[in-house]
Amino acid sequence: MQDLTPKKESLDPIEIASRDEIAALQLERMKWSLAHAYRNVPHYKASFDVAGVHPDDLKSLSDLAKFPFTVKKDLRDNYPFGMFAVPRKDVIRVHASSGTTGQPTVVGYTQNDLDVWAAMVARSLRASGLKPGDLLHNAYGYGLFTGGLGIHLGADKLGLTTVPISGGMTPRQVRLIEDFQADGITVTPSYMLSILDEYKRQGFDPRKSPLKVGIFGAEPWTNAMRREVEDAFDMHAVDIYGLSEVMGPGVANECVETKDGLHVWEDHFYPEIINPETGEPVADGELGELVFTSLTKEAFPIIRYRTRDLTRLLPGSARSMRRMEKITGRSDDMIILRGVNVFPTQIEEQLMRVTTLAPHFQIELVRKGRLDHMVVHVEATLEGAAKTTREASAKQLAQQIKQVIGISAEVRADAPGKVARSEGKAVRLVDNRPKD
Repeated sequence: MQDLTPKKESLDPIEIASRDEIAALQLERMKWSLAHAYRNVPHYKASFDVAGVHPDDLKSLSDLAKFPFTVKKDLRDNYPFGMFAVPRKDVIRVHASSGTTGQPTVVGYTQNDLDVWAAMVARSLRASGLKPGDLLHNAYGYGLFTGGLGIHLGADKLGLTTVPISGGMTPRQVRLIEDFQADGITVTPSYMLSILDEYKRQGFDPRKSPLKVGIFGAEPWTNAMRREVEDAFDMHAVDIYGLSEVMGPGVANECVETKDGLHVWEDHFYPEIINPETGEPVADGELGELVFTSLTKEAFPIIRYRTRDLTRLLPGSARSMRRMEKITGRSDDMIILRGVNVFPTQIEEQLMRVTTLAPHFQIELVRKGRLDHMVVHVEATLEGAAKTTREASAKQLAQQIKQVIGISAEVRADAPGKVARSEGKAVRLVDNRPKD
């Protein structure tokens, strides 16, 4: 693999500033962000007032712990534009979640927000080893999902040549990577494995591909997958992190020269780690739930947003800003399968539509080859207990899950009474994937 370490003079000065300089900037910007949210978003004024806090109460960064959390339900309850802090006419871009679990979560951006987003993604791409003039094969989805367009913003900012291919059409992906001689690819890690399989199917040696770096995000992935991809393509594989509620891709990124965790761009996003049970902050280095506060966002400020992602904060290494470990899991019941967010309640909703299946189910996550795989265990009603009926019911449910939720799942329909019961809270998810 080539040495892609960016030149020191290409970095933003804040990336290698002292911790004191970073903290001073954070405090100044945090005061503005809290005041901006309180003045312009009725939800924040109400929640701050109920908690008995005011933006003026922030005297130090540690005072942020006095302020209430924001959760996804708050965003849904204020659908579509209730969380915006500027008039709708000043919002020049809107992104949204799919809304498959209820109301979509809607986020907005002013022109300055888009400029900041572009700069943070450009910083991330540069940290990954790309430089102006390189060609980027962008295989993230375009549309309401922030991935494709967010990466595209940063690629333009950095001065890359971008191929906006989006996802799908895997044979064409391989052809364009080879024909256009792509230097880098942005894609979900699971889809990168599909591209690897297509390389072999077409008779190409992936180690001779032009790719120098793959930038993978939108779903958790292991260091074991990193090693496999790097060995297969003779290229670097780095992690990028982001979520639409905070901005989109580019909130944090690994540096190609160290690959030792994702540096959070702390001049725009303030991270905390809390105990997911008590909500109390924990010290750097301790495992807990990741919480973010935006420091510069105009259209959609976010205060102490509970991401539900589990990780820990570590000191800076290649950059002064703190690192977060790879995401190890979530503190709620959301599953991320090949870049798609799935809740057990979504499976239940589709299950209830199949009259020959009982409302008892369990989701099992396993590893098939290199990819995560979902098995949905269900059971038939007495009327649907015949083997042929159970097979037809399983096929129907699998089709509905694919059509409505957008993922492929294996459905196993057993005889009545076979799905495990619980005397307390139902265990809906069993994770039997091997640990890295």
